[in-house]
Amino acid sequence: MKSSDDILNLPPPKADARVAYGSDENHFVDFRLPKEIRPHALAIAIHGGYWRAKYDLVYMGHLCAALTAKGIASANIEYRRVGNSGGGWPGTFADVRAVYQFLIQNAPKYDFDVRRIVVIGHSAGGQLALCLAARETGVKAVVSLAGVVDLQRAYQLHLSNNAVVEFLGGTPAEVADHYREADPMKLAIVARQFLVHGAVDDVVPPDFSIDYTSAKDKMKENARLVQIAGAGHFELVDPRSAAGKDVERVVTEAAG
Repeated sequence: MKSSDDILNLPPPKADARVAYGSDENHFVDFRLPKEIRPHALAIAIHGGYWRAKYDLVYMGHLCAALTAKGIASANIEYRRVGNSGGGWPGTFADVRAVYQFLIQNAPKYDFDVRRIVVIGHSAGGQLALCLAARETGVKAVVSLAGVVDLQRAYQLHLSNNAVVEFLGGTPAEVADHYREADPMKLAIVARQFLVHGAVDDVVPPDFSIDYTSAKDKMKENARLVQIAGAGHFELVDPRSAAGKDVERVVTEAAG
């Protein structure tokens, strides 16, 4: 299978509108709205990049455009990251909550159906999406795509040169409260959870989603594993790939 790494550098279809939800230069959301089907189901997309400022929302535009073509409105969100003023924990997550609340408040303006909202997070965005579901009871469904859903393990494996230490401001011994607050493994989540992971992902090991789903099942949470054979990390956000089509189906189910 051809790698989808080039999705990071491929310009996505243009968004319909870019709207600010706060005062920082990173406080904006790109909307893509279907021409018909009102009110719209809404997919809120949270990009990855190990919470670092060098990565932005652009690459998620491809998945968002594909979903919008299927009748699902999309809100591709930007937020402060490590390297931006105020980025890291808790500022990064405060932005995610703020944009979610902004979208709910403006649902009538954009014809969003608040009963059919799904939050999608890719890679580090998966952690943010699940944290959002833990704290905002209005979130009914989350799709984690190759999510960094176990922060203790991310630290133990030193993923991406200890990205989680940068994000949370220290090691588990130094900032135990941050790990407790931010780690989806430690949070109670009522929303339906879809853990999608490529079986040959070499950026975030597939065991993250496998073990997370198992742990949540024991906690009686509604978490379902969708493992995609032959898929790596970026195939999940590449509508050109077979895995991308699988993701579209999962999101459509989650938003139903």
